[in-house]
Amino acid sequence: MRSRLTILFLLFSLITFAQKTSVSGVVSDKDLKGEPLPFANVSIKGTTQGASTDIDGKYAIEVAPGTHTIVFSFLGYESKEVTFTITEGQNKTINETLGSGSVTMEDVLVKATVSREKESALLLEQKKAIEIKQNIGAQELSRKGVGDVATAVAKTSGVSKQEGSNNVYVRGLGDRYNSTSINGLPVPSNDPEKKNIALDIFTTDIVEYISIDKVYSSKVSGDFAGGNVDISTKNYKGKGLLEVSIGSSANTNAVKKAGDFNLQQGPNEFGYTTYGKPANGLNAYNFENSLAPKGVMPIGGNLNIKAGKSFNIGKEGRLNLFSTGGFSNNYQYREGINQSVDAQGTFLKGLYQEKTSYSTNTTGMFNANYSINSSHKIGYNFLFVNSSDQTRDIYNGFLRDQAEDGTGLVQRATYTQNQLLVNQLIGNHKIGNKWELDWGGSLDVITGNMPDRTQNTLKRHETLDGYRFVQNAPSDNHRYYQNLKENEIAARLSLSYKFGADDKGKITVGYNGRLKERDFEAFQYNFRIRTNHIGSGTTTIVDPSNLDLFFNQTNYENNFFSIIAYAGYKPQVYSGEQNIHAGYLNLEYKLSEKLSAVVGVRGEKIEQNVKWKTQFDPEGGKNKLNRNEILPNLVVKYELNEKQNLRFGASKTYTLPQFKERALFVYEDVTEIKRGNPYLYSSQNYNADLKWELFPKNDELLSVTAFGKYIIDPMNEITMASSTNDITYANTGDWGHVYGIELEARKNIFDFSTEKTNKLSVGLNVSYMKTNQELNGEKVAKETKGTISTNLTSKEAGFTGASDLLLNTDVSYNLTGNNDKGLTATLAYNYYSDRLYALGVEQKGNLIDKGMGTLDFILKTKLNQNLGLNLSAKNFLNPEFKRIQENIGGSVPVLTYKKGVFFGLSLDYKF
Repeated sequence: MRSRLTILFLLFSLITFAQKTSVSGVVSDKDLKGEPLPFANVSIKGTTQGASTDIDGKYAIEVAPGTHTIVFSFLGYESKEVTFTITEGQNKTINETLGSGSVTMEDVLVKATVSREKESALLLEQKKAIEIKQNIGAQELSRKGVGDVATAVAKTSGVSKQEGSNNVYVRGLGDRYNSTSINGLPVPSNDPEKKNIALDIFTTDIVEYISIDKVYSSKVSGDFAGGNVDISTKNYKGKGLLEVSIGSSANTNAVKKAGDFNLQQGPNEFGYTTYGKPANGLNAYNFENSLAPKGVMPIGGNLNIKAGKSFNIGKEGRLNLFSTGGFSNNYQYREGINQSVDAQGTFLKGLYQEKTSYSTNTTGMFNANYSINSSHKIGYNFLFVNSSDQTRDIYNGFLRDQAEDGTGLVQRATYTQNQLLVNQLIGNHKIGNKWELDWGGSLDVITGNMPDRTQNTLKRHETLDGYRFVQNAPSDNHRYYQNLKENEIAARLSLSYKFGADDKGKITVGYNGRLKERDFEAFQYNFRIRTNHIGSGTTTIVDPSNLDLFFNQTNYENNFFSIIAYAGYKPQVYSGEQNIHAGYLNLEYKLSEKLSAVVGVRGEKIEQNVKWKTQFDPEGGKNKLNRNEILPNLVVKYELNEKQNLRFGASKTYTLPQFKERALFVYEDVTEIKRGNPYLYSSQNYNADLKWELFPKNDELLSVTAFGKYIIDPMNEITMASSTNDITYANTGDWGHVYGIELEARKNIFDFSTEKTNKLSVGLNVSYMKTNQELNGEKVAKETKGTISTNLTSKEAGFTGASDLLLNTDVSYNLTGNNDKGLTATLAYNYYSDRLYALGVEQKGNLIDKGMGTLDFILKTKLNQNLGLNLSAKNFLNPEFKRIQENIGGSVPVLTYKKGVFFGLSLDYKF
C-alpha cells in the first residue's frame, strides 16, 4: 500500500511539474538593429511577478493559466503592454522589440506608454560604450535632491565645487582646464573672469542626463585637460504631461536676520534691471539708484511648470514636444573674519565681514524632436536663462593707513545680471545599414551686466559719534558699471561608415567650428572727498546707512566732493575674437570578441585676437595668438567577461588662455586687483587613464580608475611684486603633473522589488590625487620681457583648487506602494580635504581652504498619482568654512564663516 501511494505521489508531482505554466522570450533593441537589450524590466501587470532580462536579453516568468498583460519597459524607450492568453502547462514565448516606433503583433494587443528614467540605463550605456564615460541622469538627480547642474557634477567621482564660487574642479584642475557643452555644442561663458559658464544657472528641470568626459576623444574640443561637461536636454516621450511645482525655501542664517536683512536699491525681486550708467556722470550727480539699503523678508520660493506631448505623424513619424518654465530665488547671510596678513602675520587688512545675498534664476526651455522614421531624426532646442546675484558686504575693522585703530568700515553693494539665449538645430540620419550622418549648429548670445556696483570707505571718528570718509585713492569711494556681450556660432558635422564582418569596424570623419566675438566695457566713477569742507574746519560726519545725505547734487555743486574717471568720459574696453576650425578622424574596431579600440586624431587651427584700451594702456593695444594643434588619442576596451571591462585611454590636448587674461584690463575688488598679461600663451597636456569596472546587476557598479596628467607651461594666477600687489596670470613654470585614483560603487543593500519598488541602496565615490608644479619667477620675468616680476615663496606647489581627497556617499530608500503612492529618502554626504586657494608670494605662505564635509537629507513623497510632497534639509551639520595662510611662524586664519542650514518644501501636481 505504501509503495502504491509513493508511486501515485511521484506521478502527481511529475504531472504537476510537466504542466508548469510560464512565459519567456527575448527583448531586443530596435535602435541597435535588433541587438539583445539587457536589464529591461518585464512584469505581469496587476501582480508582483516580474523579472529583468539577462545579458542576452532573455527573461522567464511563471504565471497562472488565464489571460494576462505583460509589460516591457526600459529608460528612454516606449513601454509595451502585450495581452495574451495561456493554458495550463503551456510555455508561451513572447519576443519584444523596444524602440521609438510602434510595433504590431499578431493575436496580441500592443499599447505604448512612457517609461520612467532609470540609473540602470545609463550604467548600461557606460558598460556597452568603448569610450570611458560617466553619466548622471535625471532620476539620480531627483533622488539626491539636486537642483542645479553645478551641484550635480560635484556628485560624481573626481569632481568638486569650490566653496563660495561657481568654479568646478575636475581631477584637481579648475575652470581654465575644463569645457562645457549643451547637446554636444559649446556654450559661452557668462562671466568675463571665467572660461566656462556658471553651471549653477542651469536647473535640473531641463536635464535628461549629464555626461562628464574625463578621457579625451577626437569629437571633443582640444582645449581639454580636466574634463568636458555636456548637458543633454530633456526629450519627452509620452502621451501628455502637465506638471506644476511650487515651493518655499529658507536659510537659517538669513531668517535670524529677518527685520535687519538689507540689500541695495535698484534691482527688482525677479532679477531684472533696466538702468545703466548716467548720461552725464562727470559733470553732475545724477545717479539713478539710492545708496540707502532696503530691507527685505528673506524667505525664498520657486514656481515651475512642465508640459510635454508626443504625436504620431504618419506610419513611422513621431514628434516630441517639451517645454518648461520656472523661477526661483533664495536668500543667504554669513559673517566671519576676512583679512589679509604679511609673512609675519601682521595685518594688511583685518576685517570682520557680514554678507547678505539674494539670487534669482528664471529658466525657460522648449524643444521639438521629430523622428521622421527610425533612420532620420531632427530636433530644435531653445533655452533662455536669466540669473542674478545681489550682495551687500559690510567690512568692519583694521585698514592700513586709513583706520589702524580698528574702526574702519567698507560698504560694497554688487549686483550682476546675466542672460543666456541658446538656439540649436541638430539632426541624425542613418543611410542604409552602413552610413550615418550626424550634424548640429547653434547660435548663442550672452549678456552680462554689473550696473552700479558701489563702494564706500569710512572710519569712525575718535570723538564725534559718527563716521567720516577716508581714502588712500579716489577709487576707495566709487560707482562701477560693466557690460559684456558675446555671440558665438558653433557647428559640428560627422559622417560614419561601418565596415567588416558583422560591422566590427567604424570610421568617422568630422568637423567642428567655433566662432566667438566678445565686447566688454567698464566705467568707474571715483569720488574724491573733501574731508574738511566746512568753513569752521570741522570734519564731515555721515550716516553709513543714508549716504544720500552726502552724495547729492547740492553737495556736488558746493564742491564737497568731485567726480573723476579714467580718460575723462571714456570707458575701459577690450574686445576678443576667437575662431577655431577643427577636423578629426576616428577609427573604431573590434579586434576580437573581447578587445575593442578607438584611435583618433584631431587637428585644430586656432586664432585668438584681443584688443584693449584701458588705464594701463590709454593708447590701446592688441595682440594675436595663432596655433595649429595635432591631437592624437586612443581608447582600448577589453571585456574580461560579460560583467567586467578593462579600459585604457591616452591623449594629447592643450589649454588656451582667455580673452581677459591677455588684455591689459584691471578689475578691482575690496581685497585684490587683477590685470591681464598679453604675453600669456597656451599649455600642452598629456593624459592617461586605466579603468576597471564591474557591473554585478543592472543598477550596481564597482569601478577603479588610475589617471595621470603631465602639463607643459601651466598657467596660474600670481601676485606681482609691486606696491599694489596686483594679481595677474602667467605661465609660472615648465611643468606640472596630476595623478590619482578613483573608486566608484553602487550597491543594493536589500531589494524586495517585484512590480513595485522596495529597496535600500548605497552609493560611494572616492578620489585620491596628488598635484605638483614648478614655480619659476625668472621664467615669468623673461617671458614677459620684464613687465611682470613676482617673488614666489616656494619653488614647487600643488594646483590651486585641488584636494587630495574627495568623497561623495549617499544612502537611499525607495518604496512604491499601491495607488501610485511612494517615497524616496536620501541621506547624502560630501567631503573635500584641504585645498590650495592661492600661491604664496613675498615669503607669505600659501592660502589653504581647510577640509570640510556637508550632509543633506532629501525626502520625496508621492501621495497619489497626481500629488507629491518634497522636503529637503541641506548642510544641516553647518560646518565652518576656514581659509588659512600657512606662514613659517604658524597658520593664520584669513577667512571664516558658516553658511547655515537650507530648508526647502515643495508641492508637485501632475494633471
